[in-house]
Amino acid sequence: MSATLAILTIGVVPVSEVLPLLTEHIDEQHITHISLMGKLSREEVMEDYGPTGEEETLITLLKDNETAVVSKAKTQQALQSIIEVLDNQGFDVILLMSTLRFRGLRARNAILLEPDRIIPPLVASIVDGHQVGVILPIPELMDAQVQKWQVLESAPHYALANPFFGTAEELVGAGRELLSRGADVLLLDCLGFHQKHRDLLQKALDVPVLLSNVLVARLASELLI
Repeated sequence: MSATLAILTIGVVPVSEVLPLLTEHIDEQHITHISLMGKLSREEVMEDYGPTGEEETLITLLKDNETAVVSKAKTQQALQSIIEVLDNQGFDVILLMSTLRFRGLRARNAILLEPDRIIPPLVASIVDGHQVGVILPIPELMDAQVQKWQVLESAPHYALANPFFGTAEELVGAGRELLSRGADVLLLDCLGFHQKHRDLLQKALDVPVLLSNVLVARLASELLI
């Protein structure tokens, strides 16, 4: 019997970019993609997930190609509900395609992969002794990134380049800025970055480039053998 995989996203994520990595070991017909907010209108998203008061928030991309600030608690509660449904449906692996940190998500039977629990220690083991430069799409993610990469021996340097609306020149410029500040390994830590962005940086700057979504997709594919 073939293994089954459910990919769970919060907003709009170009999952098609990682499918070739996943379909090395599993037929695409056994992969299901569920987006919590990706198919909702902005009005529907804000009605169901809009923040109130001083609660913790997160930023996600909606189908109008604009970001939205939503309640982290409401989002996590909804994600857990979907995970329970997918678990009951018998999926072998549930992959949460998000670089954000959630606490307390659980699956009873399926293997639940959360990149934020996997990627930081994995990257730390890969880049041991090197200075990492992280490229982010928007400055609002900076505070969460500082906390996320505390596992690294040396605090990373950061630069901005947007994979959705930015240019190739801006991406290369961000990478060059990080190298000038001492980075010798670059990390693209946003689900909007893909292998074409990594290849561009490696060719232009001749530097190792890690891609978060590729790392977690390869791990997921190994679990599907």
